[in-house]
Amino acid sequence: MSATKTKPKISIKPFKHSVQMDPNYADNTWNLLQNAIHEIHKKNASGLSFEELYRNAYNMVLHKYGDKLYNGLKDVVDEHLQEVANQVAESVDDDFLTALNNAWSDHKTSMLMIRDILMYMDRVYVVHNNVAQVYDLGLTLFKKNIARNKRIKDRLLKTILLNIHRERNGEVINKGILKNITQMLVSLGINNRNVYEEDFEIPFLTTSAEFYKVESQTFIATNSCSDYMKKVEQRLKEETERVQHYLDSGTESKIKEVTERELISAHMKTLVEMPGSGEISMLQDDKVEDLQRMYSLLGRVSKGHELMREVLGNLVKETGKQIVSDPVNQAKENSYVQSLLNLKDKYDNILLKAFHNDKNFQHTLNQAFEFFINMNNRSPEFISLF
Repeated sequence: MSATKTKPKISIKPFKHSVQMDPNYADNTWNLLQNAIHEIHKKNASGLSFEELYRNAYNMVLHKYGDKLYNGLKDVVDEHLQEVANQVAESVDDDFLTALNNAWSDHKTSMLMIRDILMYMDRVYVVHNNVAQVYDLGLTLFKKNIARNKRIKDRLLKTILLNIHRERNGEVINKGILKNITQMLVSLGINNRNVYEEDFEIPFLTTSAEFYKVESQTFIATNSCSDYMKKVEQRLKEETERVQHYLDSGTESKIKEVTERELISAHMKTLVEMPGSGEISMLQDDKVEDLQRMYSLLGRVSKGHELMREVLGNLVKETGKQIVSDPVNQAKENSYVQSLLNLKDKYDNILLKAFHNDKNFQHTLNQAFEFFINMNNRSPEFISLF
């Protein structure tokens, strides 16, 4: 009996088909995307297929060509913005802000379109490599090439400050374009105010302090206390409105501190003591509206109300001393008490209408009345008989 032969096993191996990627794939795809970016910069985006462009960008990242795509984008945008910077820098003064504003507007629109095409790169490559997102990269390049271009940066600051100076002097300016420019500076900081502060806000506050220092010294030397305070109210209102119209909201508290320091703190003693129109004249002549204005303005600054209360207390004491030392009043209790009541009614009215029943001012008045009433030992007797 012959031995049974074992049949050899047949193994079927999967068919191997080696797919070779086109060695020029990355260059060809990038060239396609690069041309699309050029068309976007030329404002010819209507003829582009964003779906196709997105797919090509997606495949480049998928096939590990993210570096080529990201760096290529950076170079293309950088080169384009250098050309734009030259155009802005060469614009005449009357067109300078308009040219810059148009460049900024076009750049934002372009980068939004480019971001849409490169959305997958933003989600994958940018995150994995810890680099700036596409739109933020565009902001950084705009800041470097345009906003901080050596031919543009200082000129931009001077132009903004000149417009503000003109507006302070009563001229009409283009607030809309200034708002766009200051918002541009805020945006270029990418989640902080550094660019806005360094390139505009700090010098703005410095020049504002200089402006109001000179103006206040000139105005107070030739006007009454009342007129000066009205001017201050106007300036404070204007600066608040300026922030609302075209500056960043964070500037409001800072310009407020500058104006209050230069217009109020620096001159409050002069205002209060101004002969013929200061606080003493206002109190003596019952100028409630002016006293109310002084109370409001000096209440904005440190020790303003303290200075007012000191003048108020001294005046009331002096007036009361004259009443209690008057021989006629000392001889007639009715005249004495009535004079005291008239004085109290006068200052009660001022306290209510001008000082809003401020407890500190009330305390100052109480101390002043107590001071001079106690100068006359017969005051309790006169008051009880009245």
